[in-house]
Amino acid sequence: MSRRVVITGLGLVTPLGVGVDQTWAALCAGKSGIGEITRFDTSRFTTKIAGEVKDFHPEDFLPKKEAKRMQPFISYAVAAARMAAEDAGLAIDETNESRIGVLTGCGLGGLDILETNSRIIDTKGPRRVSPFLIPMMIGNMAPGMISIHLGAKGPNASVATACAAGTHAVGEAWKAITDGTADAMFTGGVESVITPVCIAGFNAMKALSTRNDAPEKASRPFERDRDGFVVGEGSGILIIEALEHALKRGADIYAEICGYGMSGDGYHMTAPPPDGEGAARCMQAALDGGGISYQMIDHINAHGTSTQMNDICETMSIKTVFKEKAGLIPISATKSMTGHLLGGAGGIETIFTALAIHNKIIPPTINLDNPDKECDLDYVPGIARKQDIEYAMSNSFGFGGTNASLILKKYRS
Repeated sequence: MSRRVVITGLGLVTPLGVGVDQTWAALCAGKSGIGEITRFDTSRFTTKIAGEVKDFHPEDFLPKKEAKRMQPFISYAVAAARMAAEDAGLAIDETNESRIGVLTGCGLGGLDILETNSRIIDTKGPRRVSPFLIPMMIGNMAPGMISIHLGAKGPNASVATACAAGTHAVGEAWKAITDGTADAMFTGGVESVITPVCIAGFNAMKALSTRNDAPEKASRPFERDRDGFVVGEGSGILIIEALEHALKRGADIYAEICGYGMSGDGYHMTAPPPDGEGAARCMQAALDGGGISYQMIDHINAHGTSTQMNDICETMSIKTVFKEKAGLIPISATKSMTGHLLGGAGGIETIFTALAIHNKIIPPTINLDNPDKECDLDYVPGIARKQDIEYAMSNSFGFGGTNASLILKKYRS
């Protein structure tokens, strides 16, 4: 019989703040973390806005010398993992280190250092490339450094499934515990690619908002006048544990993970199928895997990117799966405040879903001034809502047609 898995620790580094309390308070207050890009000169760019992490000091979480050698995505992940371990009260030593693993999601890794060193090759030659280029660039250095700095020596891997990576990571970590491979896992997602190549690339696809004169209003999921998503950065790391392991430690429990689904669209590199059938199959797989009826879901954290196709297709897929209940389920599109963290989105949004259950508060969807007539569900516009939640779902859908859904529920002994 598979083991029950619970969430016992949370760590967040987001455009809304460093730390769970700061981020959650801003989220529930409907504040935006979107602003002008400060990382590079945007004068030649169509999009000049993003969700940058502010007031983050890596030396607060890492030795100063090591912090200087890390790309932001790595230091964000280690910082969030430290917060999660402290929150969970999880002590790692030689008695349990091999039973505690790390599995995180990351879409692009250290894009900034790749761009920097590409310029160095052009201007100064290949011999001037940093010896830290490769280890600072590769996405699996996030779980690697979490393992090194916190001592978790169990299963260790990185998932690179684009915008679904963080959610896939949590799901796969959940499976590692249910099947007995590990007793506890650090899991979630991370991303930091607010760089010239990233912004230029998404601009070339016409995927990004160009509402540069009002950054805080640029991310508008399910809204009639949405014009694309906003790139965000940060990390959300959770500690998840086998229930008996958590109870033996006397750990506090935020929520239980009880379902995980994944699917492939098999349709297009970047666009979802018009009827959203791939996402619908993914959500249904999560329900079926957890033995849960669609009628039991009380809340959904939507993928909700603020792009034309995603928001319509996700709405259609929710209607397909949830039938007559679709219009009655409160749906949050938290990317309206954080922007889209790409491979890191699933990590922070799983945490938001757990906190919604734990605190009985459904975060709002901001900037929903004029709902799209084709997006006609309850997206909790503008103001957070107090509500008891028994079961909740979090969705993430990525380029290549890769989809992931998680179901969390209120913990009951």
